[in-house]
Amino acid sequence: MTITGLDQIRNETPVKLRGRKAGVLCHAASVASDYTHITSVFLNKSDCTLASLFGPQHGLFGQTQDNMIEWSSSVHPLLGIPLHSLYGEHRKPTSEMLYGLDAFVIDLQDVGARLYTYIWTVKLCMEACAEAGIPVWILDRPNPIARLAFDGPVLKEDYFTFVGGACIPLCHRMTIGEMALWIKEKHSINCDLNIIWMKNWRRNSLFDETGLPWILPSPNMPTLSTAIVYPGMVLAEALNISEGRGTTIPFELSGAPFIISEKLKENLDARKISGCVFRVHNFIPTFNKYSGINCQGIQIHVTDPAVFLPVLTAYEYFSAVMETSPSGSLEFNKPPYEYEYRLMPFDILSGDPIMRKALIDGVPSKVERDRWLDEISSFEYDFRQLEAYPE
Repeated sequence: MTITGLDQIRNETPVKLRGRKAGVLCHAASVASDYTHITSVFLNKSDCTLASLFGPQHGLFGQTQDNMIEWSSSVHPLLGIPLHSLYGEHRKPTSEMLYGLDAFVIDLQDVGARLYTYIWTVKLCMEACAEAGIPVWILDRPNPIARLAFDGPVLKEDYFTFVGGACIPLCHRMTIGEMALWIKEKHSINCDLNIIWMKNWRRNSLFDETGLPWILPSPNMPTLSTAIVYPGMVLAEALNISEGRGTTIPFELSGAPFIISEKLKENLDARKISGCVFRVHNFIPTFNKYSGINCQGIQIHVTDPAVFLPVLTAYEYFSAVMETSPSGSLEFNKPPYEYEYRLMPFDILSGDPIMRKALIDGVPSKVERDRWLDEISSFEYDFRQLEAYPE
């Protein structure tokens, strides 16, 4: 079984953390291998004080369902300590939030996609702690989809936002600890960074091989299958296609009223996309896009994660929608999106405007994929200098 950072400090508090007043950034999935939440782990410690809690997007316990639903800071109802929201009025901890702390502990379950906001909350916390002189502790966890190959464009610096703050591909294969190390090295954040690395984890694995319990890291990430397709199909958030929010299988399921699902499946099948099959599945979302409206759509079934490319598959999917739907049906949403009011949502998610323009111009997927691979080769060289785990 993989031993996470939390399971390790549960058994023995690191010497440098003993006697400290700690703020803890966590969420619902911050649990030990026996499902004990990190708050209980710290409350049971006599050599380290849990002084305050911080929560990312979706709240401390995943209570805010949809995107762009802010939540407010409060006092924890049972513990009587401050509970600070980092997805609301503030996304970076203020000096007032950090006052009195001499350690900042982070335990978040990431999903391996660049645009998942938790790693950018980590970046902002590292910046704030560097400014305040507070040591940061990362309790590392598996990247649940690390077996998947690097995929998608590398984010360009002009497109840095809250859904992307480093020049990495959409599917990046790093753990949250490695991401923190990357951020420190590449963005010159001079914080005292301490990482409790995992034991018994290899990169060429999926979450269901770790022996750890799957706890929803966010409300629309119910299963590992969702996480596998997410780095690509999340791009539908920037289109007038339902990404399946308001159903029980978001991102695996997608569609729209203007899609002709049988034609779409036929087109996708002809493309012979590796590692998955497509199945017609119509649906009526209960919330979000097209709430209460029948959508014709497709479910993606991943049959071989080792060869499945989620971003390339999404590119093929959107291209097929454009080819099989009435002319002009597919539209790219306008700003705002995730606190960005100027740049196109699709561009900040994909990494640059090139992928959007390639779809509009009908650029073959191989040509677009070759562009990504050129960018990924440079990223991978730097990644191999920092990686903490074997393949």
